[in-house]
Amino acid sequence: MKKLSLRTRVLTGAVVVAALGAGTFGAMSASASSPAAAPAAAVKADTSNRNLQQTTHLTVAAATKAAQATLDAAKKENQRVSVAVVDRNGNTIVTLRGDGAGPQSPESAVKKAYTAVSWNAPTSELVKRLEQAPNLKDIPGTLFLGGGAPVQVKGAPVAGIGVAGAPSGDLDEKFAQAGVAALAR
Repeated sequence: MKKLSLRTRVLTGAVVVAALGAGTFGAMSASASSPAAAPAAAVKADTSNRNLQQTTHLTVAAATKAAQATLDAAKKENQRVSVAVVDRNGNTIVTLRGDGAGPQSPESAVKKAYTAVSWNAPTSELVKRLEQAPNLKDIPGTLFLGGGAPVQVKGAPVAGIGVAGAPSGDLDEKFAQAGVAALAR
């Protein structure tokens, strides 16, 4: 095979680069000047569509109102607590750590709220279920101690309120219920 001169190799390389560049530029120009492809058929966002599900969520303002009512109820009884409000999916909407509340209380409050909304029941009731199903406590993110209350709309859970820091789960749950009651006002 005959060896090409340096000049021939440089010119051949330049032609290849120019051809590739022209092809890329042409493709870019063509896609820039042609209209965007129409999106796939959009799903109609109406309640009669079987592929969609409508859900109810608390607003940040409502969650904050409930959390503040919870802290106020605890403060009236000289209790230092933290409160968390989570949505139906267990995502935290708001967490408030009351003045003087223990360092573990915010995380415990979130877990109690998550547990209450997950089972649509106060966590004090769920503690009783552990006798029949002790493995429930092993589910990640849950805390089976009194202090969590579900927020319901027409019997369905839409949020959970969790409280931690009082000397007993009964008190924590009493304060969580005060937050639920504030949403009804």
